[in-house]
This record gives sequence, C-alpha cells and structure tokens, in this order.
Amino acid sequence: MAEIEVIQTNAFLRAYKRLHNNQKDAVDEAVAAIVANPELGEAKKGDLAGVFVYKFQCIKQQCLLAYEYDPSTRVLLLLGSHENFYRELKR
Repeated sequence: MAEIEVIQTNAFLRAYKRLHNNQKDAVDEAVAAIVANPELGEAKKGDLAGVFVYKFQCIKQQCLLAYEYDPSTRVLLLLGSHENFYRELKR
C-alpha cells in the first residue's frame, strides 16, 4: 500500500498547539483513524463540499476534525469544538 501523506494547515496547527498532551493523544488517534479510513467523517455539502468532518471524544468533550482527502493525501483543515467551528471553516 502506498504511503499516505498527512498535510496540516496553519489553522489546524494553531488549534493543535493549544491542546494539552492528553488531548493531543486523542487527536492523534482520530488522525490515525482518518488515515486508515477517510470515509469515517461526514461529507459536507454546499459551501463546504469536498470537506469531511470527523467527530470524536476528547476528554469527555466532543471534538470536530475537518479534513479533505484523495487516495494519497489527507489534508487536516481545522480542529475544535462545535462552537464557531463551521464559521471558522468557511474562511
């Protein structure tokens, strides 16, 4: 199987850097799950067509991870809680 490249946007990196280590572990597991099966997330429509959002638990709180993918890459767009998530994503 070909190596899958994971690309992180600046918005994703900013959010990731603010996390505590135990939260980063949960995010790392979510990213690994997406790399293994990119269809886990929910496909978005309209303005956000082509974007998928994967919801996962991060320290008793729901976290959302937005990404795009093709067979060889996973582009991590944004990470955060539901509050203002989609508004940020549309920028």
